[in-house]
Amino acid sequence: MQRLYRVLGEGKVSTDPEDLICYGFDASRVEGTPGAVVWPESTGDVVKVTEFAHRNSVPIVPRGAGTGTTGGAVPERGGLVLSFERMNRVLEVDTANMTALVEPGVINGRLQKELGLKGFFFPPDPASMDFCTIGGNVAENAGGPRAIKYGVTRDYVLAIEAVLPDGRVINTGVRTPKGVVGYDLTRLLVGSEGTLAVMTRIRLRILPEPEAVVTLLAAFDDLRASGEAVTAILASGVTPRTLEFMDREAIQAVEAYRPCGLGEAEALLIVELDGDTRTVQTDSERVAEVCTSRAAEVAVAEDRASRNNLWASRRAVPLALNRIAPRKINQDIVVPRTDIPEMLVFLRGLSERSGVRIVNFGHAGDGNIHVNIMVDEEDEAGYRRGLSLVREIFSETIRRGGTISGEHGVGLTKSAYIGMELGPAEIELMQGIKALFDPKGILNPGKIFP
Repeated sequence: MQRLYRVLGEGKVSTDPEDLICYGFDASRVEGTPGAVVWPESTGDVVKVTEFAHRNSVPIVPRGAGTGTTGGAVPERGGLVLSFERMNRVLEVDTANMTALVEPGVINGRLQKELGLKGFFFPPDPASMDFCTIGGNVAENAGGPRAIKYGVTRDYVLAIEAVLPDGRVINTGVRTPKGVVGYDLTRLLVGSEGTLAVMTRIRLRILPEPEAVVTLLAAFDDLRASGEAVTAILASGVTPRTLEFMDREAIQAVEAYRPCGLGEAEALLIVELDGDTRTVQTDSERVAEVCTSRAAEVAVAEDRASRNNLWASRRAVPLALNRIAPRKINQDIVVPRTDIPEMLVFLRGLSERSGVRIVNFGHAGDGNIHVNIMVDEEDEAGYRRGLSLVREIFSETIRRGGTISGEHGVGLTKSAYIGMELGPAEIELMQGIKALFDPKGILNPGKIFP
């Protein structure tokens, strides 16, 4: 690694044991040990690192903030962890053309605040937005509560500057609303989990903030009724900005972790609408009417403080569950929205039959359910029993026309299951694309493909 020190200069490379430990895991709790940690400060630095790694066949693992839950930033095969915390500048906010140019280390929440000062926002809003990075969001094609109305990260990436594994710099996409010259390499890179190229600059599409926002909370005494309310709301012609779900176990976990006054219910829906004031008022009345016929209680957040309290409770769910079971098995399935009621009933029944606690919450509006299999840190037999449920959950998801990963990628933890959803021809084609970009296989090796 002495040659890498000489190439990059002072303070950009570390082989200190404490750094190797800190950068050897992510939120998946899977661990690895890198040979070194590198903190690039420019595209030029990334070029130098990739050229060095390519010459010496050293693995490179790009890393945002380590908030991923599938092991995408884990250096399973050693090599260099390329951490982007120093490439964290918002380079440009062009309100006239509604774009922003950022480096990959920019925190999502920080970008939201900067845009808010100008009357704009970036729609993708993961639960970890206060500490996850835009580069990580792009690599995983992150979603968030607003995805039901506004879509996911892929829908807001216009152009990418990236470095190939051999050090060549490519520029994909355009800064204009339209552009169809050649293959769409930008959309190929989004969601590629750092396996094809290292992103160094990202141009995003941004939107003006809506005129009005209204948030409703509906509490249900029946689990199936909450799922039926989701499909009824969408069938009514209303497209909420968010339509979030929490089951009884998730509600109890949040109240124990951060009391928010959610009360007791079998399930909660948080429904948020935005747009012009008149339309939002009409839509909120329609949603309240749909929910009232099925829910035990429907309430409207009267002010910004009440709305913030509701969202604080929803965003606290992952942290609350981590406190209960740090080793929990977190899955991220999506089913067609019409299948939500039956999928929730299936998950509740699976928990009761197996004796394993399963907690569910997520983005019900687009069918995205975060399934948390709660296992004891010290109970190896219980952990194996929990793992045995994963394939059963995935089988039911695929049977219903769903997918085994909605917004957390494949990484290490789901690679063994991709054959359940993709056929041999599709996997072979993807592996061929990987080989074309990265013939030496040094860029985030071991991820996605089993």
